[in-house]
Amino acid sequence: MPTQTEKDRMKDLVAAYKRQIEKELGAKTSHSKVSSREYNEFKRAYMPKHMTLYEQLCNLSEKILKISPDKKKEKDIIENINIAHLNITPTGAVSFSFLAPLTIILFGSLLSYVLLQSTFFIFFFFIIGITLIKPLGNLPSYIANSWRLKASNQMVLCIFYVVTYMRHTSNIENALEFAADHLSAPLSLDLKKVLWDVETEKYESIKESLDMYLQTWKKWNFEFIESFHLIESSLYEGSESRRLNSLDKSLDVILSETYEKMLHYAHNLQSPITMLHMLGIILPILGLVILPMVVSFMEGVRWYHIAALYNVALPVSVYYLGKNILSRRPTGYGQTDISEENPGLKKYKNVILKLANFEFLINPIFFSIFIGVLFLIIGLSPVVMYSIGLTDFGFGAEDLTSECGRKFCMLGYRESSTTGEVIGPYGLGASVLSLSITMAFGLSIGIFYRLRSKNVIKIRERSKKLELEFASALFQLGNRLGDGLPAEIAFGKVADVMEGTISGSFFKLVSRNIRRLGMSVKKAVFDSTHGALVTFPSNLIESSMKVLIQSIKKGPMIAAEALTNVSRYIKEIHSVNERLKDLMADIISSMNSQIKFLTPAIAGIVIGITSMVTSILGKLGTQLQDVATGGQAGLTGLFSDGIPTYYFQIIVGLYVVQITYILTILVNGIENGSDKLSEKYQLGNNMIRGTLLFCTISLVVMLLFNMIASQILTSSLG
Repeated sequence: MPTQTEKDRMKDLVAAYKRQIEKELGAKTSHSKVSSREYNEFKRAYMPKHMTLYEQLCNLSEKILKISPDKKKEKDIIENINIAHLNITPTGAVSFSFLAPLTIILFGSLLSYVLLQSTFFIFFFFIIGITLIKPLGNLPSYIANSWRLKASNQMVLCIFYVVTYMRHTSNIENALEFAADHLSAPLSLDLKKVLWDVETEKYESIKESLDMYLQTWKKWNFEFIESFHLIESSLYEGSESRRLNSLDKSLDVILSETYEKMLHYAHNLQSPITMLHMLGIILPILGLVILPMVVSFMEGVRWYHIAALYNVALPVSVYYLGKNILSRRPTGYGQTDISEENPGLKKYKNVILKLANFEFLINPIFFSIFIGVLFLIIGLSPVVMYSIGLTDFGFGAEDLTSECGRKFCMLGYRESSTTGEVIGPYGLGASVLSLSITMAFGLSIGIFYRLRSKNVIKIRERSKKLELEFASALFQLGNRLGDGLPAEIAFGKVADVMEGTISGSFFKLVSRNIRRLGMSVKKAVFDSTHGALVTFPSNLIESSMKVLIQSIKKGPMIAAEALTNVSRYIKEIHSVNERLKDLMADIISSMNSQIKFLTPAIAGIVIGITSMVTSILGKLGTQLQDVATGGQAGLTGLFSDGIPTYYFQIIVGLYVVQITYILTILVNGIENGSDKLSEKYQLGNNMIRGTLLFCTISLVVMLLFNMIASQILTSSLG
């Protein structure tokens, strides 16, 4: 054991060496960037002080009903808990998966018996509770998969950033720091933690810390580990050419493996998507076609029975199946929400009103609430009119057999043929107004997501166009630097050649900042007020420009080579991304056609048919009651009251809104991975388009079929 004096001498020696290195290199040896601020950042993400609702429920369940997990599954549960950084135990997770369904069964059955005296709902809650046991038990796995999907979306770019940096500076620690600065969470936080574990001396070297982190991806993304091992091996290569070959190979490995895994995923996707399509769309729609007939001939079926099936059980089942499909998606490549990475873009999530020199930012939630409440009031007006005692009125020719004395009534409340109580509204006017309730939910949600994302998506689309052109622009810039031109002049030359393109605009802005504002190349690109990146926010472009700034210090030839290689990498990534899109094209286009046209159109036609059938059967029931004598009296028992089109349309309309929401999330997840910005934008478009299409078709078919039904009844019954 060294004495205290020897320890002090060692500290002095280390301090002396540090001072000498700082003097020779002109830089401090410590990594100031990996500061306590970054530590606090990842600590908040990894170890939140405030437990989530799920964590609280699991911990409470463990105290109330302690159920230990199966020994075979316990290891997997612990692994998922660690990956998702949940403050729970495997026992807590399993206890919650049993206690929550038991609570639903007990309270649901009790409320059903006390309030509704309905055996249907007792049975319904029992089935719901039993089927929830397995999904709730797998919840740690779903949360861990969600975390992995978010992190793995950035893996190709992570290898790209590390390789790009290490081509000109063979230092893996600085390369990881460079990648962490340009990636989004949670992968950026993972890399910061790798660095922080070395800073806090948890591991002796960056290699040991990195290798321990890579082990967490062994089961899900082996190509990511393989790529990093090739990067590590480049540090030990004797010749420069072999070092660069090792780096190039690492990017090739993750690109080729990502494509191969996505190819298998696309092939295996057909069967689960078909099952989802059948369960979520075809079978429910077929059920809707025959449902009006069934409820018209069955006693005791009420609208809330159908609502429980269509608005609770079916959407939950479809969502569960969709999540299972997404959990098997390969990791690798995806987009991020640039407004989360660039705080300056957060204002574009609001509606921006410009008056003179002032900008007013309005949260879209206010527009959404206003539209939702307005349509909800219109939709509920038939029920409100009846409750306040408003006299029913109608339109069309005179009809003494109807409730309002006209062919088509506004409200259409009538006495039940079985119980004698007043039921409704059966009127055509009420059925038309019920479409407003569907619009209240569909349009308000769609408008919120649309306004929340459209400005940011425009900025990202413009940046993506720039990224597409940027590979060739970088190649040209590299050639100019290779000709011996200074970077300040090279930007202007490339801007002239690429005039009229987005890349040309970017380089022109850099050149203008240099010439007119007297900025350096670094400030012309990165300045927080006038820098070109303010107008063209993109991590890919930002990292490429940082590589240029770093490599230009070593001379124009090194900078030219660095930019040429970055250009090649960008083209390779783009090529693989396009091939991935091509793989998914058939499935994505099929699902989009379901969301955007087929489901709303078929459901809208079903509403029209339902309205006609309900109208005909209602009239027949009334006529038969009027003429019921002797043997004919038995015919009146054939028809029950049926479900008013008013309620039936609300159920189907909400189902269309729900299924559009779920399928849009699924399509975006399959195509783009964990891309929240694209998800919000697609939700906005699909919800608005699907809701308006459904309501328009329902309205037209409802009016048309009711007129046909009226003509049939007039000619048949007189």
